[in-house]
Amino acid sequence: MGAKEMSFWDHLEELRWTLLRSIIALVVFAIIGFSFMPCIFDRIIMAPCKPDFFLYSFMCKISSRISFLPDFCNNNFSIELINIRLASQFLIHMSTSFWLALILTCPYLLFEIWRFISPALYEHEKKNTRWVFVFGSVMFFMGCLVGYGMVFPMTLQFLYTYQLSGLIQNQLSLDSYMDNFIMLVLVMGLVFEMPLLSWLLSKIGILKRSFFKKYRRYAIVVLLIAAAIITPSSDPFTLSIVFFPLYLLYELSAIFVKAD
Repeated sequence: MGAKEMSFWDHLEELRWTLLRSIIALVVFAIIGFSFMPCIFDRIIMAPCKPDFFLYSFMCKISSRISFLPDFCNNNFSIELINIRLASQFLIHMSTSFWLALILTCPYLLFEIWRFISPALYEHEKKNTRWVFVFGSVMFFMGCLVGYGMVFPMTLQFLYTYQLSGLIQNQLSLDSYMDNFIMLVLVMGLVFEMPLLSWLLSKIGILKRSFFKKYRRYAIVVLLIAAAIITPSSDPFTLSIVFFPLYLLYELSAIFVKAD
């Protein structure tokens, strides 16, 4: 344990400062994000609306060489967002600045959590736990990048070009676009924390490695359904692009869980 025992009020005071530092970091990054949001919106958030988005170009090169893959070379694909509510642009400007600040400050927030709980740990526990916060931050950012660079653009292109009837023209509102954008990016960031969550459950004795072996077949079915929900495409190639990273996370989680 730490050299000095802390009273209840000492813990409460330390928690107050931890929350205060975290809130200040969020506010500072939110203000910076708010200042640069028009540029971020045009060059990053709206990039999947344009046919020259890097994923579309990459998939076009692959599909042009492999005949049985769906055609991704749609140069006519372009989305123009519309705003149908008076305050939406201002509110989304503010909310997106907050979500961006939350993502960027994730490593610092995890560090604050570590600094708060570390005095209560033994030295060997600190060594075993310190890497967890670094690993959690890296995996969260990887998940967000996968959500932004692959999952959201695939979902956007499929749903926007899908037609129930030729008489119906699609128009995409700003609110709908941002709701799906933020949801998919953050969901993928959280999904990539599955190995970390598995490790924590293993440390407290809830999860064993035999669980992954026993329920692997059921997990494959569940992950296929999840991939189909995330990217509701009709072709197996697009489905597999999302399924295999999820399955690799499942197997990686099994490695982080201690054997029976």
